[in-house]
Amino acid sequence: MKIYTRKGDDGTTGLLYGGRVAKDSAVIEANGAVDEAQAALGTVRAEVEKGSELDGLLVGLSRDLYVLMAELATAAPNRRKLKPGVTLVTGEMVGALEGRIDDLSGRFPPITDFVVPGHDAVSAALDVARTAVRRAERASLGAAAEGSLVVGYLNRLSDLLWTMARWQEHGESLLSRHADTTGAVDTTGAVDTTGHADTTDPAQPAEPGGQEE
Repeated sequence: MKIYTRKGDDGTTGLLYGGRVAKDSAVIEANGAVDEAQAALGTVRAEVEKGSELDGLLVGLSRDLYVLMAELATAAPNRRKLKPGVTLVTGEMVGALEGRIDDLSGRFPPITDFVVPGHDAVSAALDVARTAVRRAERASLGAAAEGSLVVGYLNRLSDLLWTMARWQEHGESLLSRHADTTGAVDTTGAVDTTGHADTTDPAQPAEPGGQEE
């Protein structure tokens, strides 16, 4: 079986259950961004012990992204053919991510500020994957069907990847602002994640991670 078909030489690509669209259409841009995010997860997985808890989590997330790509690659008239959890993102899939976030968040000290990436290869790769997922989320805004859970899933996935990165730092996350000799963070000029300066309470910590909501 040959890997090439030549059908895409005209600048179009096929959709699941039929139909063709331009390769630079919104749905293909979104699918490509999800594909990049999945590849980024693979880069993380290449750094971890096979069979470990983190490896199993990454495999499951990568498989979920195939579900997202299938849904995105389905034309509106064919959405009735999608199968929940197989080619259609479900509320249970989104809820599973939230459960994972809650679980892993309890395994490291609370993060009170933005984090400087690069503690180690695994956490750094997780942060890169998180940014790829954020890009996929933005691209999917104009491509996902009304009522789809694709965007919600990607939003939670980026939150989970941030949490996974901090988990892998084992309580040694490097905060973006220097700590004083007592271990308290210097909050001078504190900002929250929306980028607005906190002028009312400079001691109030920013939300962690540079995350969007």
